[in-house]
Amino acid sequence: MEYLVEMTTHVPQGTPDADVDDMRTREAKRARELAVEGHVVRLWRPPLNPGEWRTFGLFSADDESQLESVLSSMPLRVWRTDEVTPLSKHPNDPASVQGSESMEFLTTLTITAPDGTPAERVDELRAREAERARELAGEGRLVRLWTPPTEPGQWRTLGLWSAPDEAGLEATLESLPLYVWMTVELIPLTVHPSDPVMGNK
Repeated sequence: MEYLVEMTTHVPQGTPDADVDDMRTREAKRARELAVEGHVVRLWRPPLNPGEWRTFGLFSADDESQLESVLSSMPLRVWRTDEVTPLSKHPNDPASVQGSESMEFLTTLTITAPDGTPAERVDELRAREAERARELAGEGRLVRLWTPPTEPGQWRTLGLWSAPDEAGLEATLESLPLYVWMTVELIPLTVHPSDPVMGNK
């Protein structure tokens, strides 16, 4: 299974800089080991406030118990809180984790069909959406898609996209057939130094 983990680190007040540097070094080493083992798939940094330490990680594990073992093996866990979102396969996922030279964005797409929309119309748009997703994956603009846990009646998709900038991403999203019913939340991502795909280029 795959999991999105939001990792927030709080360094205790008064911690010597040397101890912080040592912890960061050990964390980077452990992240490389976990990447080789296939547990760390990607790492990113979202926009940060001054003094904030936050990382988004895409992890692979057999189950939540194994994921917890993986996360607890990372040195920074003693200063960190982790928010885990289990991810299910999305039918339009291109299953590609290859990096690109563009910016990457994490999106949450919430789709709400208007009340009274005929089922045939929903099915038609979903079919067109799947076709468009394949086209965007082929162009390198759609990197991954997942289905996060949802409440009954919710229709949500978590996406990883590549675009030259935010305007380029918006143009890509507007080309989706379901965009007319879509609420978009997006987070621009920057490369994390320990990211196994982008950080070693």
